[in-house]
Order: sequence, then structure tokens, then C-alpha cells
Amino acid sequence: MATHPKLGFALVGCGRIAVRHAELLGSGRIEGASLSAVCDLVEERAKAFGERWGVPAFTSAETMMEALGNRIDVLSILTPSGSHAKLTVDLAVHGKHILVEKPMALTLEDADAMIAACDAAGVKLFVVKQNRFNLPVTHLREAFDAGRFGKIVMGTVRVRWRRDQAYYDQADWRGTWAQDGGVFANQASHHVDLLEWFLGEPESVYATARTALVNIETEDTGVAVIRFRNGAIGVVEATTAARPRDLEGSLSILGEKGTVEIGGFAVNEMRVWQFADAQPEDEAVRQNAHTNPPNVYGFGHAAYLHNVVETIRNGKRALVDGLEGRKSLELISAIYESIFSRQEVHLRFRARQSRLGRA
Repeated sequence: MATHPKLGFALVGCGRIAVRHAELLGSGRIEGASLSAVCDLVEERAKAFGERWGVPAFTSAETMMEALGNRIDVLSILTPSGSHAKLTVDLAVHGKHILVEKPMALTLEDADAMIAACDAAGVKLFVVKQNRFNLPVTHLREAFDAGRFGKIVMGTVRVRWRRDQAYYDQADWRGTWAQDGGVFANQASHHVDLLEWFLGEPESVYATARTALVNIETEDTGVAVIRFRNGAIGVVEATTAARPRDLEGSLSILGEKGTVEIGGFAVNEMRVWQFADAQPEDEAVRQNAHTNPPNVYGFGHAAYLHNVVETIRNGKRALVDGLEGRKSLELISAIYESIFSRQEVHLRFRARQSRLGRA
């Protein structure tokens, strides 16, 4: 059997989220992939990452591509959300696949530009939604696809996390409209994606939010009620004002024939698994999918990166490409439009009052 050389990944941005990517790629935990280089605008940070993983470090992505372009197959953009679009458009011309952390962008116009740039360059665009790969979530998806829920009635996601002032003060882009967004765009973006993945196409949303406990431009607490085209109702409850510690990141799906609730810190613990048509494998799911293996963060990212490698190597369909990533961004954008307009917003829409992605 022919063997392929490992795909070389380069990290653009060496902040908090880059640690997870570096640990997986730099330690050989992703079969068929390796870490080739890192870059960051802050020289000391780039150098520290490079030394830690034994790879070249740069302060410019363009300089990195000039020096090592032939050793790089995937560019992982791990910078603040507001910079994703420009970096994607600028780097796509090098003919390398692009992987971008959540959210893919802060405006739909930027997301469309990213998709168009990658299409024009003939490269794939991957958007990181690692919670789709959590063990309890994969079991939920199997039951959903098998029709075990029947008619979907309601879905709820709850993000009750703690982010204090010190967290936001670590970087001047955090909690800003131009570069970050608030709890809906940042911390809850994965959960909004999961809700939409199960409940389908949204029809309208009404949302309200406030900044409760920290001094930032954006919201730290909010609730959104979503009507879906299939008749289901979705609720997003999101806050970074949980005190004194994180409480949960959860998802529940209720249908006419069954109910599943996944809780834990990051949608990683099976709490409720009950169906009218009990199956022999149900007890095994309750026991074996009670939680992910150790390191809830690393598990989802590892499975996601494996999917990226398989997609590139074997033509396997990406679970979350640019178009799929755009779906949750459109819903998040509508949530912000509703917050600012104080009205129900119907999808498809054009942002008029939302400040997300704008200075």
C-alpha cells in the first residue's frame, strides 16, 4: 500500500487556542499530519512556540510562506476572529488549504469573501467545530439520523461559563466589536452551531443581552429564542458571568419519541438518553458515552483534525467547510441584529444595526 508524506500544518497565531493545535500536531497524535512552522506578530511568543515544538518561527505569514511554502500544506488561522477574513483571502493565493478557528468571521460579507477566495485558489476551507466530534454528540447524531426522535419539538443550549475582567484584560481585542464579539459570537458559537445542526434551518430569532459583570464593549450575558422552519423552537442561554466558576456547556434535544441531554463543561457528558423505542444498545451508550476521554478539549480537536487529513487525502467530505461554517455565523449575526434592533429578525437578512465585526 502506498504511503503519503505527512501533511504539514503551519499555525498562524500562537495564542491560547494555538496551544491545543500545537500539542496535537507537534506530538504526532494526528496520523498523517505534522507541525511545520508557526508565526505570530509577537516575536517572543512565536519564538517560544517554535522552540517548544522544534519548528521554525516567524512574525509574518508571508515571510513564512516565502521560506517554507513547499513544506506547508495547511495554514491554520488561529488569530482573533476579526482578522480571519483578511488572512484567509491574503493567504489563499498560495494554494494551501485553509483551516480557521471559530467563528470563521464576524460578518457575512467577510465569510463570503473567504469562501470565494478559497474557491478561486482551488483550496479547501475548513472551519473548526470540534464539539460535533464529542462522543456523546456523535451518539446523539446517530440517533437523530436514524429518526429516533420523531418530530423535533425543542432544542436548548446553555453556556454558563466564567470569564472575569482579568481574562478580557489579557488582550486588547477581547470583548471588542471589531475583533471579537461577545458571548454569542465567541464562547457560544460552537453551541449555536450544534443547535442549528440538529434543528435545521432557522426562520427567525429574537434576542436580548446585557453586559453584567465586566467592563467590555460587548455582551457577557444573553438569551435568544429561535423559530426553525420545521416548527421546532430553539433557545440559546449564554453567559460568561457565571460565578465563582464555570457551570456548564450543554445541549438538549426534545422530540415526540425521545429526549437527550448532554452536559458537562463542553457538551461532553451524557446526562439523559431516553427513547420510547428502547434499543439494546441504549444502556451501552449511557455507560460508555457518559463522558469523553481525559482532556475534553483535545479530544474534539483531535477528531476534527483527523477529519481534515482524511478529507484532503481521500476526498472525504469535510464535516464543516466554509459553507457549513457560514450557516451558524448567519444565525449569530441575526442574533446580534435582534439585540440591537430590539425586534424579531427573519433569516435571510442584511445587518443594519448590529455592530459585530465593525469598529
